[in-house]
Amino acid sequence: MRICYVLPSPTFGMHQYTADLANRLVTAGHEVHVVTTTRAPLDRYVSGVKIHTPVSTKDTGLSPDSLRVKEFRRLEEAVLDLDPDLVHFSGPHMWHLALLPRLKRQGIPTIHTLHDLDPHSGSGYGALLRLWNRQVIYKADHIMVHGETYYERLMAMRVSPERVTSTPLMHLFIGGIWVEAWPDFAASVEYQPWALFFGRLKPYKGLECLMSACAMMGNSKDSIARVVIAGSGDLPLLWAGTLPERLEIHNYLISDEEAMDLFCRCGLVVLPYVDATQSALIAAAYYFRKPVVVTRTGALPEYVEEGRTGRIVEPNHPASLARTMEEMLGDLDGLKRMGDAGREWYETRRAAEEEVLIEAYTRLADARVRAPDRAPLSMEGRGL
Repeated sequence: MRICYVLPSPTFGMHQYTADLANRLVTAGHEVHVVTTTRAPLDRYVSGVKIHTPVSTKDTGLSPDSLRVKEFRRLEEAVLDLDPDLVHFSGPHMWHLALLPRLKRQGIPTIHTLHDLDPHSGSGYGALLRLWNRQVIYKADHIMVHGETYYERLMAMRVSPERVTSTPLMHLFIGGIWVEAWPDFAASVEYQPWALFFGRLKPYKGLECLMSACAMMGNSKDSIARVVIAGSGDLPLLWAGTLPERLEIHNYLISDEEAMDLFCRCGLVVLPYVDATQSALIAAAYYFRKPVVVTRTGALPEYVEEGRTGRIVEPNHPASLARTMEEMLGDLDGLKRMGDAGREWYETRRAAEEEVLIEAYTRLADARVRAPDRAPLSMEGRGL
């Protein structure tokens, strides 16, 4: 198959997701193209992926940056010139609403991942995201989500089951150079008595709750449990007071090497999110044989077998979060057992996800109806 991923935004997380898909498909022998921006983190992709950068967008897809019509024309032309068997829109962008009908007229099947059916708290674009989601659901041939709870939401919206694929979110955080080498980064892990929070520091991720929980830890003289927060973001906006004694902060963009070291050494990975859709960090933790503590929000509980691969707590409840982390970190043998179960979960879901993805792609590509001639470019139906 000739597969084209379209991601005009330079957003790092969306490219990590896209690269995981593209890297695996090119390794499986498919012709894979990515149409994106010059500002994208291209080191995420392996050398076999063909990268095209016809635009120089610098912001998210739901920003005024998307009003640059000439840039959109260049993106559209680049995608159409590739004449792919299918196009996968892997992240949000306003341009997709115009490009989707254009591809349909050319007989090119489309699949669009919807990462967030609901906006994160404090995002500032809630109404716009909901409107954009509805348009994508209407215009795309196929929709991909990463949680059964969102599959059921789409069914409740009367979207045909044949148009929806749901898989867990399984990508890791490593770049293309590591993928091509592909050692088992989790071959030798430790279980040190500290919990790792990894990722951008955003209010919806429950950092205030986590730091409050950290301040409650250590009441027992025998407790040696700690918390490490690693990621870029404006920490003073999340916590204005004195940092808890048992908290260690790495407040900057974490390199692949440091991230792998942190995941190898931590005892568990904690996701104290206030609201969330899903998170690839759970699969990453399992890959590194580490159990997780997650909150009961979005699809996060779907990724956890309670008591076997991790624990589920209520959001915004520091006391229960502190108690759960201390209990788990106080049982290093238990962490290893849960970590091994998590790796088993990862291996099983990873293989199943790839099968489901190939099946969806093949079904779409087989339905491809090639237009005899490309219609001339126009602004009709572009929504711009």
